[in-house]
Amino acid sequence: MKKKIYISFFACTLSIFSCKTDSKNDKKLTKEITFTKEGELSLFDLKDSIPNLIAKLDIEIADSDYERETGLMYRKSMQNDRGMLFIFSEETPQSFYMKNTKFPLDIIYINAKNKVVSIQKNAKPLNESSLPSEGPAQYVLEVNAKLTDTWNLKAGDSIYFTKM
Repeated sequence: MKKKIYISFFACTLSIFSCKTDSKNDKKLTKEITFTKEGELSLFDLKDSIPNLIAKLDIEIADSDYERETGLMYRKSMQNDRGMLFIFSEETPQSFYMKNTKFPLDIIYINAKNKVVSIQKNAKPLNESSLPSEGPAQYVLEVNAKLTDTWNLKAGDSIYFTKM
């Protein structure tokens, strides 16, 4: 008799714990992540040694470990006049992937002198393949896929950004 009571109590306790854990996880996964403007960024090319504005974006800034690890994960989309700028403490080769990112991106690697090093175009959603920079980068800008083609952005072009 005692064994049956203990087993029933144990089974009930596990089912209650498991339900509570599942409902907490469900709430985290269903919370909508919205854009928060934290700065502005301009992209330039050089024609005849004169900076030529290519595009202006409102940006979110990822400058903590958690923000850099999470990036644009779990979001459904992003407007074309927005982007996310990842800021690293030093210039090193970088590599990104698209784990839990639900829409395609262009990933722009930028060095400490604010010059575009390389671009990974049309990164596929949810793909965990490594997408490395072609040189050291201190900044990485993520924008909607195909925008770099629309802007004709290339290595050597530059950025300027301000934080709010």
